[in-house]
Amino acid sequence: MSEHITAINDDNFDSEVLQSDTPVLVDYWAETCGPCKALGVVLEEMAPEYAGRVKIVKLDIATNPNSAARFGIRALPTLMVFKNGAVDKTSQGALSKAQLTDLLDQAV
Repeated sequence: MSEHITAINDDNFDSEVLQSDTPVLVDYWAETCGPCKALGVVLEEMAPEYAGRVKIVKLDIATNPNSAARFGIRALPTLMVFKNGAVDKTSQGALSKAQLTDLLDQAV
């Protein structure tokens, strides 16, 4: 992870995501998912632009199945934007940089 992207887990999901004062983009991913890795590279590149405006976190569903099940994650990668403790937007599959920019711009 970079300084602008935080790895989270089932234990701190609520405090990092649901109780956040800023919008949060959750990247649900797994080490064995090729498109997840590609999306991760784009997120790393873009994260500094949104620092302080959108919190970007990654949740490995292989080691944190409870949060994934709680939000019905059935495909990878899945991105969810949370605002005020609730899901605001969801996107499944790999996104282009332009699509990801649009999703993040809508979050702020």
